[in-house]
Amino acid sequence: MTDYIDLNGAEQAFGDTDAQREVRRNDRDYVFHSWSAQAQINPLPVAKGEGVRFWDYDGTEYLDFSSQLVNLNLGHQHPGLVKAIQDQAGRLATIQPAMANDVRGELAKRIVEHSFEGARSVFFTNGGADANEYAVRMARHHTGRQKVLARYRSYHGSTATAITLTGEPRRWANGTPDAGVVHFFGPYPYRSEFHAETPEQETERALQHLEHTIQLEGPNTIAAIILESVTGTNGILVPTPGYLEGVRELCDRYGIVMICDEVMAGFGRTGEWFAFQAFGVTPDLVTFAKGVNSGYVPLGGVVISEPIHNTFADRPFPGGLTYSGHPLGAAAGVATFDIFEEEQILERVRDLGSRVVGPRLREMAEKHPSVGEVRGTGLFWAIELVLDRETREPLVPFNAAGEAAAPFNAVIGACKQAGLWPFAAGNRLQVAPPLIISEEDLVRGLDIIDEALNVADGYYTGA
Repeated sequence: MTDYIDLNGAEQAFGDTDAQREVRRNDRDYVFHSWSAQAQINPLPVAKGEGVRFWDYDGTEYLDFSSQLVNLNLGHQHPGLVKAIQDQAGRLATIQPAMANDVRGELAKRIVEHSFEGARSVFFTNGGADANEYAVRMARHHTGRQKVLARYRSYHGSTATAITLTGEPRRWANGTPDAGVVHFFGPYPYRSEFHAETPEQETERALQHLEHTIQLEGPNTIAAIILESVTGTNGILVPTPGYLEGVRELCDRYGIVMICDEVMAGFGRTGEWFAFQAFGVTPDLVTFAKGVNSGYVPLGGVVISEPIHNTFADRPFPGGLTYSGHPLGAAAGVATFDIFEEEQILERVRDLGSRVVGPRLREMAEKHPSVGEVRGTGLFWAIELVLDRETREPLVPFNAAGEAAAPFNAVIGACKQAGLWPFAAGNRLQVAPPLIISEEDLVRGLDIIDEALNVADGYYTGA
């Protein structure tokens, strides 16, 4: 698979200390960064990206094993995406969403055709958080109910409803902007809340817990259940057998809208157009962003079923965005579908995941005592690090910071020192490179992780 390496004059930036100083100074003086104490960070100035790599101003090369924020599915500077944006900008750079636009309509058509049976239309947003916001709004207006159930160990975005839906520490400091959200536990066999001994038992007990939550909250008060089809940042938690099917059945039984959040897992990450497609379920709403155009222009959206679409056939939907279905983002989205077909992306992801990543990570688990579990699918995997395999005590405590996070930071540092930019969260190294990655680069990245796990082994306290 081509990595599109063509520095094309970027060497001028490498070693340009004046340019680097200016980038650092402007960033430090004028840019306010997300999720950060501003005085405690020192962002890396990046001069160039190509394929699965990017470079800093010193010319240091990094293999991007995180696809930036798991959105760069087709890699840095893919020529097909760049050309689509350039061509569209030369013809029609923008147009308001109330007008019909060719690339917007074409992208909506392709998304509907590749999503689920009974899908009817697409509402475009600027990204994943507002996609989840609008999906919840649609569900509430469709059902006339207000509550929404969401899982712990989840991330759905940082806007008001989305951060309340989120079931991990980034929610805590934001209070409860949306009082209609209720959280529940999903399946996680390695750290089961239900004392399950098998994946099937985990499914049965997790579904029982969810039904009890529905009953105790009042079924006729619940508009929707939202869940990441495959949990992303919070652990690459692939649904246990029958779980998503069971959620669908509960939604049908109680008249609840099922929302699949595919913002991170969608568009090829798991080897399917959408991750839920591997489990034989049909959602009512599907949210997406990130991989729809690899983040080259901000774009997200909601795939809407026929019944929910028809709810707004003769009454206005109360919501909208100035940049809904922006032509530059939509053009890159249409190109994404073409590239997926031309480069056989889905087939490659399935092959590399099953033939290269899975076996290699299982070898690492056998070799390194600090690896408690490996799990995943496609090019979406997690290596969970522990201090003790018997007790399953994490390498670092939950939501660790400062000195408590030092062991995991040392593992991350070893990866970066060796030229790999990892996807790291909690006590997990997560493998999520661009889907265009060559087998050679994939193996090289896994080799670096293998070596870095020796650092984790140094902290191991178990027998």
